[in-house]
Amino acid sequence: MKKNYVLALLAAASFAACSKKDDNNNTTPPPASGNDTIMIRNKITANQTWNKNKVYVLRGYVYVDNATLSIEAGTKIISMRDSAGVLVVYKGAQLQANGTADNPIVFTSGHTEKKPGDLGGIVLVGKATGNGNHSKIEGNVDAAYSAFGGNQDDDNSGSLQYVRIEYAGKAVAANDEINGLSLYCVGNKTTLNYIQVVNGLDDAFEFFGGSVNAKHLIAYNCADDDFDMDDAYHGMIQFAVSVKQPSFTDKKSDGDVSNNFEVDNTNPKNLPITTTPTTFPVLSNFTAIGPNNDVRTSADYGYGMRWRRGTKFILGNSIIMGAQKAALRIDDNVTIGFYADGTSGLKNSLLHGSSDLFSTADGSAAVVLDAAGLQNLVTGRDATKIFAAANAGDIKLKDPFNNKTPDLAPQTGSPAIVADPAKFDGKLADAFFEKVKYLGAVDPANDWTKAKWVAWDRIVVTQ
Repeated sequence: MKKNYVLALLAAASFAACSKKDDNNNTTPPPASGNDTIMIRNKITANQTWNKNKVYVLRGYVYVDNATLSIEAGTKIISMRDSAGVLVVYKGAQLQANGTADNPIVFTSGHTEKKPGDLGGIVLVGKATGNGNHSKIEGNVDAAYSAFGGNQDDDNSGSLQYVRIEYAGKAVAANDEINGLSLYCVGNKTTLNYIQVVNGLDDAFEFFGGSVNAKHLIAYNCADDDFDMDDAYHGMIQFAVSVKQPSFTDKKSDGDVSNNFEVDNTNPKNLPITTTPTTFPVLSNFTAIGPNNDVRTSADYGYGMRWRRGTKFILGNSIIMGAQKAALRIDDNVTIGFYADGTSGLKNSLLHGSSDLFSTADGSAAVVLDAAGLQNLVTGRDATKIFAAANAGDIKLKDPFNNKTPDLAPQTGSPAIVADPAKFDGKLADAFFEKVKYLGAVDPANDWTKAKWVAWDRIVVTQ
């Protein structure tokens, strides 16, 4: 380790010695430690608080182990690309990161010229229920911290509110990267509210099992899937935004594509897709904006929603616009069957795509439901309205395809504004869901995505 990389200890912290792996310095070194800059490495094993008057530099993998890390509103945590920081809050530990609308907590790149991947990301690990699809945490974490899950759905990993995560996505190996916010079997006593992931190199939010609920999430210009769920995730989410930059996707090597939603039960290479418990998210008031066939659109863009590999789902009161391929794709007969029998549903929503609206497929047998049959259920039983490729303007959002500064609020006369509360029946009747009078994530009278803590105008430079 270079001599000017001084390890500054916080009063209540306990850190192990720096490893060479975390300091493979092949680019601009981080700022030297001092009174106002503190290097963070290896393990945090005692309760501590990070102060808004200091800057914290995450160096490599940092594990919060059987302790509570509290972060004051307005604190900035940075990472340098030579040793991209990954904050892993392990089972039994908590992260209390509670910013405010005017003073968010920001995890970001420490470089002047910031790039996706400068930061690794944040990983919360809990004891809630999963189905074993993943045998260990992705991203080359230490073996001592690789196990996750249990049977405690009321587990509590802490609270993240008014938090922004920028330029995340540590590349470990091909198809193995850290997401902006990874949630491994996180329990429903955890608070997730007002969180934005910006310019991520991989997924924005990925839920690996667990029961955690969330509100007010924004995925902005991330390269892969914005909302990725698997391993029997069974939580609830309301008020969430997905905005895609047309020219920015991660490099694919296996025929995969980048989607607003990608939701699986299991990967058949790991476990049969009929494995129980089953992935079953219940979601409401999403606004998902795809590239809408912009001339700069990457060839690796995919679907507005891709539900596959045995998953169940409810998505209601939402707006899906500008999908590059099908707006709604269901991949296999198990997943299609859940839609056909009414277990799953796309309810009371507005659906638009730049090409096909519906797609179904199954490689092993005759498809249970073709695209036309799926459309009949979506528009009939589930009361979702569809809009042809040329008619996105009929949804009447203010400026949804302005990627630099999107305005997702409904205009006067938009079909997203309803006289009575939108339909919250069945699983959507749960008290968690606010019974609002609009579809999509944004209240036309009070646009939370325009608050000070939210960052727009972050275009990724692509070649």
